Amino acid sequence: MMVQPHIQLDETLDVKYAILPGDPARVDRIGKFLDDMQELAFNREYKSIRGTYKGVPVVALSTGIGGASMAIAVEELHSLGVTHCIRIGSCGAIREGIALGDLVLVNGAVRDDGASKTYVPLQYPAIPDTELLLACVESAKERKDVYHLGIARSHDSFYIDNEEEVSSYWGARGVIGSDMETAALFTIGRLRGMKTASILNNVVVWGEDTGDSIGSYVDGESRTAIGEREEILVALEAFVKTEKR
Repeated sequence: MMVQPHIQLDETLDVKYAILPGDPARVDRIGKFLDDMQELAFNREYKSIRGTYKGVPVVALSTGIGGASMAIAVEELHSLGVTHCIRIGSCGAIREGIALGDLVLVNGAVRDDGASKTYVPLQYPAIPDTELLLACVESAKERKDVYHLGIARSHDSFYIDNEEEVSSYWGARGVIGSDMETAALFTIGRLRGMKTASILNNVVVWGEDTGDSIGSYVDGESRTAIGEREEILVALEAFVKTEKR
């Protein structure tokens, strides 16, 4: 059997639905919600488990940081027959009114990353699958989560010299949050015929220092921890809804 070189999984995976955190540690926290959980592989940034949620088989695979790493994960999952992917990650708000732990359900992404540009010109839109996004919205409503539906900007570094200026520019044009992976997921997933969505947990309030806020998130700050739990459950519930349709 052909083992995928980076994620180290093969055709025996036999799962349609993938939940994609960035952080390998988050895979363990996803596992707490799965029945019959089985550890699969851990190579580089790619840690994976398999289990079921309300009877639906799911694989959780970490993708690391950035669009290039996400691109490899999407391509190799596609090679194994995965058809639906939901990213659950963190973002920084770039407008007021989005609190720590609020969810951002992304309905389009600014392709300010390098990975998606290697596939197709920038005129090609980075958008989620409509039905999968609607399943996420329905799940968030049912769970009574605070969520914001809008555009995210995917970029390649938090530490550019004019980060605040760039974020302000996009915020003034209706973009509500920044991450590093969604644009690559949407673009490559669409090109490969996969259905994708992205649910982001806000870990930086607009106007606060990104490094300080992310440090608090890593240390287990409670509101963002709740947001992480909710994005996991919204994604899993969306898979259940999709399977029933």
